[in-house]
Parts: sequence; structure tokens; C-alpha cells
Amino acid sequence: MIAKIYKSNDRGIADYGWLKANYSFSFSNYFNSEKMNFGALRVLNDDFIQGGMGFGMHPHENMEIISIPLKGALKHRDSMSNKWISLEEGEVQVMSAGTGIEHSEMNNHPTEEVNLFQIWIIPNKQNVTPSYNQKKFNALERKNKLQVLVSSIEHSVEGALIIHQNAQVSRINLSENSVLKYQLKSKNNGVYIMVIEGEVLVDNKILNKRDALGVYKTDVINLKANFSSDILFIEVPM
Repeated sequence: MIAKIYKSNDRGIADYGWLKANYSFSFSNYFNSEKMNFGALRVLNDDFIQGGMGFGMHPHENMEIISIPLKGALKHRDSMSNKWISLEEGEVQVMSAGTGIEHSEMNNHPTEEVNLFQIWIIPNKQNVTPSYNQKKFNALERKNKLQVLVSSIEHSVEGALIIHQNAQVSRINLSENSVLKYQLKSKNNGVYIMVIEGEVLVDNKILNKRDALGVYKTDVINLKANFSSDILFIEVPM
């Protein structure tokens, strides 16, 4: 097993006033040649957006884009529907950019801050027809149990959103001293484990809030929550 820790305070930082961003991988004006990607995982941004502000219409192509609001709410508009759609805390959004799409993501509250994870996964198919979907997930259903948020179109998981890649995005709320045995879906995959909140022990390594661990060349990963913890798993081909 190969495992590498990515400490929270080692992430790239940007402060645009209306946006405070933490970049796990090279993005925008932040560049680190050792942090370009983790397999097919290209972007994991931890964004804080001021009330009433956000990203205006801009284009994407050939990328699977996932948004997870952690606090607050967004509103989304794209070139397919050209109407605003709200995206609340507890929901997950997926967008397959494919042949090309323009979209805007704005804070849906005039004064309160929104915090979200923005995830980009490189697809295994190019130039697909663009698509958009979102779904609300019940947090009670991930209490000490892995909840799959996103899976692949080819190997879809019931109740999960789907993307064009042999990837899986999951989340769990582990109680203090609870354990999890994470089974990877493919020997060709690795998993990027991000601690949203709490403290987790993985492979004798302690991960605190917003620390991450990239693991590959293994079939199983054992975790223990030292305290109540909210954990995100992004499993991708390496």
C-alpha cells in the first residue's frame, strides 16, 4: 500500500475578497508540480463564497464536475436550461461537461456565506452529450455506514448520481471510536480520503479537519474515528 498525507495547511490558498479558496491540487493562480492530480481526480477545491456572490457564466468541456454544499446554499444556471436551480446543503450536483457547457454558480443567500467542495474528475469518455443532475441525500443514512453519492454509468450504484468514469464518491459520519473497512472497487483505483470534520486514524496516520490521505496499491483501507467524524472518499482510477 502506498499512502501520502496531504495536510490542510499545505493546500494552495486564494483570497479574492468575495471568494476564499483552498486548493488541494494546482488550480487557477496556484501551481505546484507535485500536486497536479490524484489519478483521475483533478480538482478538489474547498470554497467559501460571500453572500450574493459567485462564479458568473463560464465554459467547460470534457470534465465531470461535482459540487457538494457543506454549509449554505447555491443557485445554478447553465446553457442547457438557462434557468436558476437552487442547490441546498445536503444535496449533491453532478455535471458532465462533454462537448461543452456554460454555467454559473452563485451563493443563493444575499448575506450568508456558503461553503462547498468543488470536485473535477477526468472522464473516461470524450465529447459526450452534456448533462446535469442533482439529488438530496439523507445524512441519517450515512451514520456509521458508507453512503455512495456518485458512481460510474457503467457500474451504477442504486440511488447514486452517475458520471463518465470508473469512480465513486462516498461519505460517512463515523461515531467516536467507530471503525470502517473501506473496500476499493478496482485494483487499478486509489482513494483520496478527506476529513470534512473530526479526527481519523488511517494506516497509523492521524488526519484532522480538512487533512487528506491518498491511498493506492491496496484492496482494503481500515479507518477509525478518534472523535465523531465526517469523511469524504473519492475513489478514482490511478
